[in-house]
Amino acid sequence: MSKDTITLTDNTTGKQIELPILRGTKGAPTVDVRSLYKELGYFTYDPGFMSTASCRSAITFIDGAKGILMYRGYPIEVLAEHSNYLEVCFLLLNGELPTREELNEFTSIIQDHTMLHEALQNFYNGFRHDAHPMAIMVGIVGALSAFYQDSTDVHDARHREISAFRMIAKMPTIAAWSYKYSMGQPFVYPKANLSYTENFLHMMFAVPTEEYTPNPLFVKALDLILTLHADHEQNASTSTVRLTGSSEANPFAAVAAGIASLWGPAHGGANEAVIRMLEEITATGDIQPFIDRAKDRDDSFRLMGFGHRVYKNYDPRAKLIREICHQLVNELGTEKMPLLSTAMELEKVATEDEYFIQRKLYPNVDFYSGIILSAMGIPMNMFTVIFALARTVGWISHWNEMMQDPESRIGRPRQLYVGKDTRDYIPIDQR
Repeated sequence: MSKDTITLTDNTTGKQIELPILRGTKGAPTVDVRSLYKELGYFTYDPGFMSTASCRSAITFIDGAKGILMYRGYPIEVLAEHSNYLEVCFLLLNGELPTREELNEFTSIIQDHTMLHEALQNFYNGFRHDAHPMAIMVGIVGALSAFYQDSTDVHDARHREISAFRMIAKMPTIAAWSYKYSMGQPFVYPKANLSYTENFLHMMFAVPTEEYTPNPLFVKALDLILTLHADHEQNASTSTVRLTGSSEANPFAAVAAGIASLWGPAHGGANEAVIRMLEEITATGDIQPFIDRAKDRDDSFRLMGFGHRVYKNYDPRAKLIREICHQLVNELGTEKMPLLSTAMELEKVATEDEYFIQRKLYPNVDFYSGIILSAMGIPMNMFTVIFALARTVGWISHWNEMMQDPESRIGRPRQLYVGKDTRDYIPIDQR
């Protein structure tokens, strides 16, 4: 990483300071402002951290202007075509793609850790029958530290590795059991002879009274969804995991905090919002009024699944997931995917309209993922749960990277105070 400087001058005092410019492998140069307060007495002000690099990371790179997403230097398109989700997990955790032997060993380790402690069933029984699956997931993951105290030493590399294995392995079981509990169905235990994605679908939909074999295309589609959502740089939930972990909280607590952040509708609930919008449009049978509303500045309505906080070009994940959508409709037929025809028409209108083109409001990954999950029979309240399942490896990879970073410090953002100045206290009988 090369280093240069810029000179900052305080026009009030005339004092100057040299601030280093840090240049990474890719991406915008970054001004190191750590000495700004010490030398000049100033903080920086950046709501939402839109222009602030909070850490150094070698895991994921995004170029929103060009529509690029890479894991450890590999374009997402290449990984989606040639690798499965567990291979991507190994890559994110270790920095390199596994050999055949390494992947077999990693897969075996994950399969060995899929079971949950039997006492955790009591936690499920303590929730209301209609509890949101995300509420259950936050509670169960947070409770794991009480059951696996042998892997909570954040300064022990082996502990960090074991906790990573456990969370990646157990998250499908936790997620599927959340669904089973809400349905009043018996929990289905994981099977070591099934793939990671097959196992999840089996635990979701199998019942003791009959055999269940996951649809191979569903397995392929879900594995793709997990791969595309495995990591996405310093998003809200990943930053939450890092901030929580910076206090040296155990990894289960840090990931539980990330799940809570992901639960917010502005983050993990976008694909659910897309489905609700498509259902409303399909019910009316007319797309144009919704297009008109989206273009009306005085109307708060917006097309869900279009545009992205980071991508100012076509979301590369959307291109990949769009293809699997069409494979599903070819196999299942449009009658089982009624929202897809509405989605295709909406995409066509929006991408040909100058209003959306000029604003670069392209379809994003959420526009299609909800349609696919719906086609599988997965209810909307499970969409964000599956997002959390996919993102677990990204969270734990960033947490582990942070714990090994010698520059890491406990997170302590500053503020621009706009409250009252110092005031005199008035006794209560004089107020």
